[in-house]
Amino acid sequence: MIRVATLIALIALCSACHDQASGGAGARAQIKAVGSSTVYPFTTIVAEQYLANSPGARPPVIESTGTGAGMRLFCAGIGAAHPDIVNASRRMKRSEYDTCAKNGAEQILEVQVGIDGVAFAEARNGPKMALTPTEIYLALAATPKGKPNTARTWRDVNPALPSIPIQVYGPPSTSGTRDALSELILTRGCLESDPEAEKLEADDADAFKARCQRVREDGAYVDAGENDNLIVQKLTANPNAIGVFGYSYLEENAGSVNGVPIAGVTPSEETIANGTYPGARPLYIYVKKAHMNAVPGLRQFVRQYTRLWGENGPLARRGLIPAPAAVQQQTATIVRDEKALAGTALK
Repeated sequence: MIRVATLIALIALCSACHDQASGGAGARAQIKAVGSSTVYPFTTIVAEQYLANSPGARPPVIESTGTGAGMRLFCAGIGAAHPDIVNASRRMKRSEYDTCAKNGAEQILEVQVGIDGVAFAEARNGPKMALTPTEIYLALAATPKGKPNTARTWRDVNPALPSIPIQVYGPPSTSGTRDALSELILTRGCLESDPEAEKLEADDADAFKARCQRVREDGAYVDAGENDNLIVQKLTANPNAIGVFGYSYLEENAGSVNGVPIAGVTPSEETIANGTYPGARPLYIYVKKAHMNAVPGLRQFVRQYTRLWGENGPLARRGLIPAPAAVQQQTATIVRDEKALAGTALK
């Protein structure tokens, strides 16, 4: 009996050594991140810097899955079988946090890494469009003002716009950029143009989302996947089309595409940083606190982020717009103290 009890204790101890975060399958010697295609290049730069400063460290595994899909993977549990980090081009939803908590991952660090914008772009030889949130809503919403969308050209939306087909290449429904398009641009256009929208928002959230945020699926909006560089290629092949992606990709491809002004404001580092561009949004990474001591180098990796997001840092040179100084300081304190996110702060 003593031998059996000793053997069971040794097996339990060995299992804990293999997966200190608990609940996973075996050990994992490298950091794993999933999520937003917009945040992906910034986390990749952090990984390169982390490796340069950590001799002998295993290269982090970073996958571009889209924010929504990344959240599902991240919130599935804790342990070696589950990611340590999810990149997010929007804030975590309360429903996602609840899923995390149900699966034992309620201790999460919310780290705002900077600011980005949902940029509209066209080819350099495009029609030189300038749009408003209302025009975008009337062009892209599935049921603008509660009726099926029948607009086929931009002139159908506004007689002052060119008579060219509405063709918009953008991210899929699993993308945080798609969520930001719906919440920042379509919602604003809906509230500005539909007298019933404000009351609907207060009385029936689901009906409001269906009327104001759901994107049409009849070919005018083309799901181009999570590869934002592919959208840039499609714009050069189809100069009359418009693309939707993170501002960093617009800046990176400035030689082949132009930003489309929204409400008279052109997307730029300045207009996104000061909030005058309608599509400005914060970018995040979320980190499991339970993994900080379990996954080699994870704590150093997250702290590396805080050293790179400044005004003249490598992330800014790649297109990330630094958050205001007060936000940077607050977020660095969260990382330093490893202060977990309160789910009650989420919507």
